[in-house]
Amino acid sequence: MFKQLLIASAVLAAVSAHAGNPVVKDRFTADPAVLVDNGRVYLYTGHDEATETTGTYLMNDWRVYSSCDMQHWTDHGSPLKLSDFKWAKKDAFAADVTKRNGKYYIYAPVNHATVPGFAIGVAVSDKPTGPFVDARGSALVTNDMTKESPISWDDIDPAVFIDDNGQAYLYWGNTVLKYAKLKPNMIELDGPIHTQGMDNFVEAPYLHKHGGTYYLSYSRNFPEETAYMTGPSATGPWTYRGVIMNKNTHTKTIHQAIVDFNGKSYIFYHNTAVPGGGEDRRSVAVEEFQYAADGTIPFIAQTVDGPAPNPSKGCAAVQTR
Repeated sequence: MFKQLLIASAVLAAVSAHAGNPVVKDRFTADPAVLVDNGRVYLYTGHDEATETTGTYLMNDWRVYSSCDMQHWTDHGSPLKLSDFKWAKKDAFAADVTKRNGKYYIYAPVNHATVPGFAIGVAVSDKPTGPFVDARGSALVTNDMTKESPISWDDIDPAVFIDDNGQAYLYWGNTVLKYAKLKPNMIELDGPIHTQGMDNFVEAPYLHKHGGTYYLSYSRNFPEETAYMTGPSATGPWTYRGVIMNKNTHTKTIHQAIVDFNGKSYIFYHNTAVPGGGEDRRSVAVEEFQYAADGTIPFIAQTVDGPAPNPSKGCAAVQTR
């Protein structure tokens, strides 16, 4: 009986009431990625560990949380650490996650230990909560594969999208948007890397589809605001539609992810609303929005309250390790 009480207490401790934004209040989180699976929404975040005197980003792992109602979030800990990529040196930056053929894939940018600059790795798991393991033992993309810009951090912010015909794409970049097809095994590029010219593109490309239209959202200008374009396919051509979220006050980044869950639409992003927050101590938040009749996304204000409860009747039990 005592053991059962201990287990119950541990479960309760891992579940915290949403109670408005930010989603996570007991640590600094950034760069949200979202996956809806079996009636549950999984939120993957970066983990800011910098102090007020560190002076730069300090990120060593990724975190994962899940919810059945957009209100109560279960903390599943860290499904993937920087050290899980043996070829990586530092900087567990913004990742993205997808599911294919019963497996879960994280695409994660890190600073490479031997190839100067950032690289993108891919890790795989049988469960959305991990643990994830390096799927290749080497980087999928390295800085010497991309020569479009003379900076070492242009291979960051990967976003993965699987089209209706099963073709998977990887998007990424800083100052220049890049994309490539992925092979069905999800751990190899399938063909050349393409670039896409975009007005004032900075980083954080994210592709989703709604009502037959493809939406490419991204961080525009610096300090960043969230803007988006629409197109008839996963590769465009793209039409600029406008800014949908203003820049933050105390951090220059914002980094969005857009998802439908239980009949409603949401945008995740980060700001600095947790006490002590700042440029490299950020916090993930979420807002509900509705598409206009013509399919456009309205301007979305950041709020303290966040979305209303949206319980999922088909919410599956948490898949644990």
